[in-house]
Amino acid sequence: MFNFTTLPPLSLYIHVPWCVRKCPYCDFNSHKSPDNLPEASYIDALIRDLEQEMPSVWGRTVQNIFIGGGTPSLFSAEAYERLFSSIRALIPLSPHAEITLEANPGTFEAQRFSDYRDLGINRLSIGVQSFNDQSLTALGRIHDSKQAIKAIETAHKVGFDNFNLDLMFGLPHQTEKTARHDVATAIALAPSHISYYQLTLEPNTLFYQNPPTLPDEDPIIDWQIANQQQLAEAGYQQYEVSAYAKGKNRCQHNLNYWQFGDYLGIGAGAHGKITDAAKQTITRRSKQKQPQAFIDTAGSPSVILTEEVISKRDIGFEFMLNALRLTDGFPTPLFYQHAGLPISHIDKALQYAEQEGLLTRDIHFIRPTEKGQRYLNVLIELFLPE
Repeated sequence: MFNFTTLPPLSLYIHVPWCVRKCPYCDFNSHKSPDNLPEASYIDALIRDLEQEMPSVWGRTVQNIFIGGGTPSLFSAEAYERLFSSIRALIPLSPHAEITLEANPGTFEAQRFSDYRDLGINRLSIGVQSFNDQSLTALGRIHDSKQAIKAIETAHKVGFDNFNLDLMFGLPHQTEKTARHDVATAIALAPSHISYYQLTLEPNTLFYQNPPTLPDEDPIIDWQIANQQQLAEAGYQQYEVSAYAKGKNRCQHNLNYWQFGDYLGIGAGAHGKITDAAKQTITRRSKQKQPQAFIDTAGSPSVILTEEVISKRDIGFEFMLNALRLTDGFPTPLFYQHAGLPISHIDKALQYAEQEGLLTRDIHFIRPTEKGQRYLNVLIELFLPE
């Protein structure tokens, strides 16, 4: 039996499922935008979806919002103004809430982003991926390096002092020189946050079906180490497997995921996780993936595609799958607070991981070691239920 004496922080995730073009490496729930984007009907559906979710979170405050996709920057500021008005009417929103919107450099317009800023969107996540035109073409991106740089300069100009750049390495035809240039260019453009991760060939993508020629693994690791050093020297502190922040500009929404917080998920294919103190349960659910199916069913039980109550048997793995991604680990009491069980519930796996030099622990903190970070998948698998 779980024992939740307090509830975790609550975030809100909003999914916008359309892109100008589907990238061949992308495994997110995204779809090519129709000629007439159903912006108004989709916003209506998002509001109905949130209304239906409200009984599960009565009395709770949303600490942060993340609008992901797809390409959320395809939607107008007027659409988001209507959505935010409904959100604020339905659920309390922290006055210090971090509100992030994902943006594609190919859809960047100064006036639109200035309007986003005026609405209260105070953080952007810009999907640059590379500053090399050959790499961008291979990735199927709709922007080139000049557009990427202009988008970042525009973000600064319209008042976004907190934004993330997405960068990938291990790209088709990439060399050490172009990999180093990508990171150096990103640093020079002075974002507050950089997400830096390796391209992986995910199932259900075009790249998985027709793999491109990628660099060998050994040099990729060398590039990664060199570029991590470059980021550190520029003041970007690595706080998660692929996340680097200057100062206090860590992504609050993602931190809530990694610390096993709660989150409402609204929109086509959105996922949510909600703790119920009265029922002593944690429930995950996802929504209809196809945009039209979501629009048609939003506000009704049929919008829910999957629903699962997390078992006591699985809770250790579920928690550690997220928390061990953090380079500083997590406070030991957090397991009890967010998983509803004493830390002794996973003591056997913790002991073994400690003996193998994969983590360190005491009554205050549990941290992956450098070895644990290097073999993170091995470490996490120790917490799989027997």
